[in-house]
Amino acid sequence: MRVEGASAGPLAASGTAAPPSAVGGALLARGALLARGALLAARGALLARRALLAGAALLAAAVVAGCGGADQGGGAQGAGGAPQVVAAFYPLAYAAQRIAPEAHVRNLTPAGAEPHDLELSPRDVQALREADLVVYVGGGFMPALEDAVRGRANAVDVLEGLDLRPAAGEKGAGAADPHVWLDPRRYAAVVRRIARVLGRPDAARPLLAELRALDREFRLGLARCARREIVTSHAAFGYLAEAYGLEQVALAGVSPEAEPGARAIERLAEEVRTRGATTVFFETLVSPRLAKTVAREAGARTAVLNPLEGLTPEEAEAGEDYVSLMRDNLAALREALGCR
Repeated sequence: MRVEGASAGPLAASGTAAPPSAVGGALLARGALLARGALLAARGALLARRALLAGAALLAAAVVAGCGGADQGGGAQGAGGAPQVVAAFYPLAYAAQRIAPEAHVRNLTPAGAEPHDLELSPRDVQALREADLVVYVGGGFMPALEDAVRGRANAVDVLEGLDLRPAAGEKGAGAADPHVWLDPRRYAAVVRRIARVLGRPDAARPLLAELRALDREFRLGLARCARREIVTSHAAFGYLAEAYGLEQVALAGVSPEAEPGARAIERLAEEVRTRGATTVFFETLVSPRLAKTVAREAGARTAVLNPLEGLTPEEAEAGEDYVSLMRDNLAALREALGCR
């Protein structure tokens, strides 16, 4: 009996016909070897497939994690998946809370406090260290905070990339006015920045719609006024004035503590009289002494124009917020400027 394909086998090498029993044994042995080889090959293929699937799963997980960083807040995730956000002062805390209601948002500046004067407590420093995200305003607005977050990967200066006005009445070349939140359109840019950092751009839409409506109210409300000059206790309202065609006449610089001397007060009172201004505005969180002194010398009245750097305890208790207080500002401006 001749076995097809056995010429390379040991039985054919002798040139002698092998007994049937030997041939059968050889076939069984060869079949066992082939079967074992096939089994090993199948197992190898299965292991390779599992390894490939595992690698693909790991890659997919990495991609999802990367997408999560962009779309779901990424690094800004605290315990339980809720972002731990520290905001320098009220406008930033308000934006973060509106964008991410589930977040734990801590406002470093308590109600009734002036953010320029903020000194960090040990507890504040710990909160900054443990936060997933810190949002602040740079440019010397809150020096102690800027020093504390310098070089930290979790800290974002919301003014970066914005077109800023030069600071009025401040020493030092290149100083910029940080009060962008008093122009609803510029504040909208800050809101979008915070939303991107939190990975929630779509969540900002309701607040952005409110800001667009607020901007329209200011444009219509300040379109026809007898006067265009606003006399303020410090130069916080430059962006608001620029946005709506007004002129800011500031009694002091960007920092509310920078009060002028007696001769300067006389000059300011004369300027108020010359311009025909009827109102000198003061703020809720700083002393109104300068504004009242100039108003008295000029024969003008005083009124509140809120820079929204923080809420007073009374405003917080009454449930006031950025939008409602900006509408109060609009009403005060319309009355002072004789708008129709």
